[in-house]
Amino acid sequence: MDILTWLSDLNDLTMAPCAILFFGVAVLLTLRFGFLQFRALPRFMQLVTGGVKERHKYDAQKISAFQAMFTAMAGTIGMGNVVGPSVAILWGGPGALFWLLVYMFFGSMTKMAEVVLAMHTRERLPDGHIVGGPMEYLKKVHPFLGYWYMSFVAFLFVVWSGLQSNTLGQIFEMDGIPSWMVGVGLGLLVYLVVKGGIHRIGAVASSLVPLMFVLYVTFAVMILFKDITALRNAIEQIVANIFTPSAPVGMFLGASIMTAMKWGVYRSIHITEAGLGSSSIAHSMSDSNNALDQGILAMFSMAADAILATLSGLLVLVTGIWTQGVFRNTLVYEAFKMSSSQFGATVLVVSVSLFVITTVIGNTFNGMQAFAAFTRDRYMNLYLGITILTIMFGSLLDPKTAWSITDIMLTIVVIPNVIGVAILALRNPQYFKLSKLDLKN
Repeated sequence: MDILTWLSDLNDLTMAPCAILFFGVAVLLTLRFGFLQFRALPRFMQLVTGGVKERHKYDAQKISAFQAMFTAMAGTIGMGNVVGPSVAILWGGPGALFWLLVYMFFGSMTKMAEVVLAMHTRERLPDGHIVGGPMEYLKKVHPFLGYWYMSFVAFLFVVWSGLQSNTLGQIFEMDGIPSWMVGVGLGLLVYLVVKGGIHRIGAVASSLVPLMFVLYVTFAVMILFKDITALRNAIEQIVANIFTPSAPVGMFLGASIMTAMKWGVYRSIHITEAGLGSSSIAHSMSDSNNALDQGILAMFSMAADAILATLSGLLVLVTGIWTQGVFRNTLVYEAFKMSSSQFGATVLVVSVSLFVITTVIGNTFNGMQAFAAFTRDRYMNLYLGITILTIMFGSLLDPKTAWSITDIMLTIVVIPNVIGVAILALRNPQYFKLSKLDLKN
């Protein structure tokens, strides 16, 4: 049995029960705290229009609340939004897109809880660095959980960055640019940005995230509304396959409701990091005075992920390219080339490149934070070196192998995190009390 077959079989055994656990925790937290996805909307609008109260004393190790949000979004708005929905559809059918979005709604409460807990448990190391996120709050449940998370998530981000590089390399290779050149260029760029520190990361992320979002959304919408009938048919396909999925690749695994749900949930976690907890690492660097406010920003930032994932999934369905049933990372790019001018395809390449750059920057930062917590800020250059080499060589990996390794590591990391978040959130309900006083701050 080759490694690909072994990894695929292992994925098939673990994904379904784990997807039920991840989805169940998200629903439990949503019900326990009274659908904060709706109740916190007025507060979010106040934060957007009036700003977030922050400490005015300069702190080199902290960034503004919105920079923290954009830095976290840089890690989630990326190739996952472009490739994730198409992978889910290939394996779970059109109905997988429905489950992907449903998990985003409920999972936004998981993400909020992660950020709130990270803000309450963050610590400052003797050298002044801020350390926060799952590696800190999981220690409040049991020290072993914190160390377990740290030991695996740092290398999950290494693999994840390699997967990003692999996807971008495949896209550029379609236009005659060798994938190894993409890997080398991306690795060097990430090194230059990350060495600039958290403030450079925050500045780059806050500048690029809005630009790449607008570029991608504009051209995707133009393609989708070019043929209203095809768009309507795509939506009907999603609805018809929610409970009776069909998938050109997933059929070989035995397509079922569970197949659609597990691929939808896993790709949703891959896109949003809700349940993974890693977004809370960047949020914990915020200078915000209010942990709940930062959690609300994190919760509603997932709306951008939902929009991009919906557009990506619909593009694949509207063009019918998903029915070819061949596993690859380039479906959306092919859909753009089929349905738009050369200029549109160029815009996609530019926006996708920005997606990958900001995602890999965010992943590298999050990985370094986790590694710093595990080693007490030692051997950081070694970790950065391994990351850069993985980015460079990741462009040459087999896509199926890269996805399988990523999913297995994701499972190992998410299980203790969602259990720990559920325990801590239910143990500390006062952290999530949206009182009238909160709304006046």
